[in-house]
Amino acid sequence: MSTNIVLCGVGGQGTVLASKLVASASMAKGFEIKSAETIGMAQKGGSVMSHLRIGKCHSPMIGSGEADLIIGFEPSETVRMLPFLKKGGAVITSDRAVMPVTAALKGSSYKGSDMTDFLKGYPGIGKLVIVDTESAVREIGSPKAMNMVLLGAASRAGLLGEITHEDIIEAMKRKVKPQFVEMNIKALEYARV
Repeated sequence: MSTNIVLCGVGGQGTVLASKLVASASMAKGFEIKSAETIGMAQKGGSVMSHLRIGKCHSPMIGSGEADLIIGFEPSETVRMLPFLKKGGAVITSDRAVMPVTAALKGSSYKGSDMTDFLKGYPGIGKLVIVDTESAVREIGSPKAMNMVLLGAASRAGLLGEITHEDIIEAMKRKVKPQFVEMNIKALEYARV
């Protein structure tokens, strides 16, 4: 198995936790895993990006046109990561926009629908799943559950290779504080078919 995944969002969305869960689940199955994060101004709502390479590779960084999957927690961040996507690769993204602080200060408008419309017309995407995360987190009862909703969508779509829901749940039990495991499982299982 060899899978290259880019996870992206803004600070506070759980991008790094989702990355760590997939990495932990991969290691538990005996796969080689390399990962790297770029968190920059994460605590101020800045860009966060994680690279995950499952299988044999020399570097944790995914090159241009090499990602099998992009999991985007914020639509504009998803669009920004498209150069990493290989032709025919898959994209799972939230439809919920997080307005950058600079845009808010200038009084600019920013709608996630502009970005999701762009993604729908992007020719290199083989599979696109846009998740209504606003409804999901409202039903689950916590905005902090969005990362697991998207991870669950990727798993249901068969885009995590041999990593299953059950593998991620076992990783949660090892990596997430006990009081949050049940909520995260509910989010992972959200809309499971």
